[in-house]
Amino acid sequence: MDSPHGAAVKAEGFGLKGPRGWVFRDVGVDAAPGSLIALEGPSGSGRTCLLLALTGRMKATEGHAEIGRHRLPKKMAAVRRITALGPVPGVNDLDQALTVAEQLREGAMLQRRYDAPLRALLRPRGDRRATARTRIDEALAAVGLDPATLPKGERTSVRDLERLEAVRLSVAIALLGGPRLLALDDLDLKLSGAERAEAWALLRSVADRGTTVLAVCSEAPEGVTVLRTGAAAAAKPQTGKHTGKAAAAPARPAGPGADGPKITWGLPPGNDTDPAAPAAARPEPQKPRPDEPEPDKPEPDKSEPGKPERGESERGEPERDEPEPQKPEHAGPAAATTTDNDDDEKGTDDALAETGRA
Repeated sequence: MDSPHGAAVKAEGFGLKGPRGWVFRDVGVDAAPGSLIALEGPSGSGRTCLLLALTGRMKATEGHAEIGRHRLPKKMAAVRRITALGPVPGVNDLDQALTVAEQLREGAMLQRRYDAPLRALLRPRGDRRATARTRIDEALAAVGLDPATLPKGERTSVRDLERLEAVRLSVAIALLGGPRLLALDDLDLKLSGAERAEAWALLRSVADRGTTVLAVCSEAPEGVTVLRTGAAAAAKPQTGKHTGKAAAAPARPAGPGADGPKITWGLPPGNDTDPAAPAAARPEPQKPRPDEPEPDKPEPDKSEPGKPERGESERGEPERDEPEPQKPEHAGPAAATTTDNDDDEKGTDDALAETGRA
């Protein structure tokens, strides 16, 4: 049976499946009212989602749980009314722009507006302020936070608080509504060994007053109810870094023609040797004799791409000197026609010579 303040926590086959698979699964717990429960697991094991599911902030997809006789996932709204969140990064963060006094007054105002009965709103404003001040003082005393010890008292900015002081302030705000279940996330984050001991002593004192406490941590202390996550992740085979080497690229042939076929211009006529053949298999070119004039070196082809290549004989044919035709002394009509034909043949020969020279 539940105590006047605490709520029993029970779960059987509790699980949550997301778009990428199971966040947590097969969770079972049976904790009495006023228990201090440590939800232990590594970061990324679904421990925060399990905390939110047990407090009615996230809907489970498998199994069931009971928080103070309210069954989940059907009675999520009822569970939210009897539970409160302490520091949960990304969900219940403190406002860094406020002072400690402003943060406490805001928490008391929200608690009075949403959780207090309607008749409490009809009371005089002075009475409401006095009641809120009394609740704030009781909550600060329960967490061991004295505003007078802060650098600027209650006017100290929240951003200037130490990590343990911020935890105490968050727990104090959560206790303003008198919850039956208090939940905290990442309790041991950025805390030294001595500060962790102080934080667990704080939660133990809250649990001793009858409030059930559920705290997420990386390593649970002794003497608490431990609920572990990440068992499914530990069962998976460990996948280390990929140490295999990439497949080597196929070796390229050495020697001439290794980067693909090369085109060599100006081969002598009748030479059928493949330009891309290895140097060992290619016949050595004949060296010119000393008494023979050195032939002109062929120039590379400057023709536009896409045009058909010229033949071997056309590329390597040396320039020929054609004798000029002798003009007849008497140029008649027939002679004029012959002269024109000779001029055309001469132009053709000149074009062929220029082509061979190119």
